[in-house]
Amino acid sequence: MLNIGIIVGSTREGRVSPQVAEWVLKNGEGRDDIALEIVDIKDFDLPFLGTADAPGIAKWQSKIDSLDGFIFVTGEYNHSIPASLKNALDLAKEEWANKPAGIVSYGSLGGGRATEHLRGIVSELQMADVRSHTAMSMFTDFEKWSVFKPADMHLANLTTMFEQVAKWGQALKTIR
Repeated sequence: MLNIGIIVGSTREGRVSPQVAEWVLKNGEGRDDIALEIVDIKDFDLPFLGTADAPGIAKWQSKIDSLDGFIFVTGEYNHSIPASLKNALDLAKEEWANKPAGIVSYGSLGGGRATEHLRGIVSELQMADVRSHTAMSMFTDFEKWSVFKPADMHLANLTTMFEQVAKWGQALKTIR
């Protein structure tokens, strides 16, 4: 059984990413190949890279190190990922390496541009991003841009992503 962290990528007020993360968790429960847990960046009180050596950094690195893979939940902010997610990625290095990364994105265009940016970043951190990803529209999957009500069509992509994260996670575990 692999331990997979669902990384909540936004820390701003009014964020919807916790709702999306809960949906991912709910739909992955009961699998016999992965155990999912939500890891909210906001809970770690991380400083910006290079500004301080806060206790939250060691706690963050330890949490990332303890996991076998990740599913990133990210909104698209200004055609990219949230600054809080980029900072959290930068505050750990070796802890990310040789682990799979799935992506669940949302935005006015499904978060596609954030996904493309995140793929490049996780590649540089030596993670293997899986092909299948789930992209939700703020127009059709959220009521009034704040209440998450995903269309059922996303479940097929999410299930495929779980399967890919599990397979890559097992393969990569052999080299860690």
